[in-house]
Amino acid sequence: MGQTRFATGRQLDLICLGRLGVDLYAQQVGARLEDVSSFAKYLGGSSANIAFGTARLGLRSAMLSRVGDDHMGRFLLESLAREGCDVSAVKRDPERLTAMVLLGLKDRETFPLVFYRENCADMALRAEDIDEQHIASSKALLITGTHFSTDQVFKASSQALDYAEKHNVKRVLDIDYRPVLWGLAGKADGETRFVADQKVSQHVQRILPRFDLIVGTEEEFLIAGGSTDLLGALRTVRELTAATLVVKLGPQGCTVIHGAIPARLEDGAIYPGVRVEVLNVLGAGDAFMSGFLSGWLTEASDERCCQLANACGGLVVSRHACAPAMPTPAELDYLFNSPEPITRPDQDVILQRLHQVSVPRKQWKQLFIFAFDHRGQLVELAQQAGRDLNSISQLKQLFVQAVERVEADLHQRGIEADVGLLADQRFGQDSLNTATGRGWWLARPVEVQGSRPLAFEHGRSIGSNLINWPQEQIVKCLVQYHPDDEPMLRLEQEAQIKALYDASKVSGHELLLEIIPPKDHPSAHPDVMLRALKRLYNLGIYPAWWKIEAQSTEVWQQLDELIQQRDPYCRGVVLLGLNAPVEELAAGFAQARNSRVCKGFAVGRTIFREPSRAWMAGEIDDATLVSQVQSTFSGLIESWRESRA
Repeated sequence: MGQTRFATGRQLDLICLGRLGVDLYAQQVGARLEDVSSFAKYLGGSSANIAFGTARLGLRSAMLSRVGDDHMGRFLLESLAREGCDVSAVKRDPERLTAMVLLGLKDRETFPLVFYRENCADMALRAEDIDEQHIASSKALLITGTHFSTDQVFKASSQALDYAEKHNVKRVLDIDYRPVLWGLAGKADGETRFVADQKVSQHVQRILPRFDLIVGTEEEFLIAGGSTDLLGALRTVRELTAATLVVKLGPQGCTVIHGAIPARLEDGAIYPGVRVEVLNVLGAGDAFMSGFLSGWLTEASDERCCQLANACGGLVVSRHACAPAMPTPAELDYLFNSPEPITRPDQDVILQRLHQVSVPRKQWKQLFIFAFDHRGQLVELAQQAGRDLNSISQLKQLFVQAVERVEADLHQRGIEADVGLLADQRFGQDSLNTATGRGWWLARPVEVQGSRPLAFEHGRSIGSNLINWPQEQIVKCLVQYHPDDEPMLRLEQEAQIKALYDASKVSGHELLLEIIPPKDHPSAHPDVMLRALKRLYNLGIYPAWWKIEAQSTEVWQQLDELIQQRDPYCRGVVLLGLNAPVEELAAGFAQARNSRVCKGFAVGRTIFREPSRAWMAGEIDDATLVSQVQSTFSGLIESWRESRA
């Protein structure tokens, strides 16, 4: 990549300064923005997308901007941090709201945008917000063009450039020309990408000499060069700066110019783009920049930088959204190693799955889960005690209090673990609402209790129910399944499981399959669980989690090998209880002690049955119930920990 040399020993690879806002993408593709009925919420803003994308590709990136001290600002900070991006330099502005944009996908050529950015937080960035030591800690600083468009952000960006020059930090400009953000288009016309304006050209030309790398589309170099002729514009830019110039050429790819501008672009190296079916061009440039910088900052060749850039851009234009659509290294490896060109990434099953499972995800410690998604058993207890069924919801709220106490006790004792719960929608909705947003492991069932063949509570259209679930809630499905079931029964159940798996992929929820072979099945081979999982893997079903009963040490070893071989991205296995006595569960924990995939337990009736009966009967009060549930739950945790000591 030319003569680029980066300072060594830096804490960060890249700091991105610029726009940081919320993208609301229309979910109805083909509809006018006026007719859109729902939107998906994503992180947005050019600089933020690049910070997100480079972090996903393995760079140590940081964001430098402002957000409002509001819900959307917190969403943006959490989204970046979850991806591994440093947000310590992002200020929370108590006087301004976080920026927002509405985006539509009308057709392959029409992508209406409406920016809501008047007096927004990220445009209030001030020179005083720029910390010299923070800038000095990075190899490179990226600034996007919008953050030179007003006096205040011009001063802030200039201050950052001053510190970067002082500390040998390479400086990158993404021209990122949006006429509406320079006051050159109607307020609702965010779609227009080019309006010639001499004042803007002169303004941009003031900053060009300060950069080492300048990246833009053909239209963006036209505004930078103050010309309607691309080669003429590039020559003007070259007179002002010795920076490496990267010109994005859309589907044709890109070119990199280090020295003199050639007589024709074709006289230089043109690095071809990735040919894909286009869904959404919005964010393609940010993906391109993310890929390019992931190579540039590791001093890769021009060819490699452009290969990464074009691949990232190509994948993102085939997907809904920008930041969440950014590829991972695993996706790029798969794309580059494919024997045939992948022109429809949205239809490639392996690529789709890699995009879901190879992204950064919450890393769970040992898992202690209280499962109280039971419905029929608690209805029976309530009826026996003559209690109204509403009492079941009250009971489950008390269960949440017990989980709170268990978590607090674990933290107080310094035990590295995560707690969670499994609750149903019918009687446990209030419990789910209370537990959501705490960082707990949460799951809820979808099966009709006791159904065989498998049926779903909300009918066959399971996906229409999942869209209303919070993303952190895991889809749990118990299926009484045996690989030696009568063929018609087995095929029907497998079709239902596959439909659920496909629906969870679309909704973005993790799936937990609870496999319980029927106890009265005539075939009782000891390897039934191994064969069941192998059969489902063969059908292309890859749940994030498995929930199974205790197995022998030998079977656990076989399960470890199977899951590692067939699905290294599997989140793990949790042990179920089946109302077994505590001593029996402890023996099961011991058998799983050497398993790499067994992450913990999800036990219910062993914990709650007797206290719930007594509470329903009026024999104990709320406090006693919570105390008894906590005691049994904590006892199981100690048994688990002893088995792993």
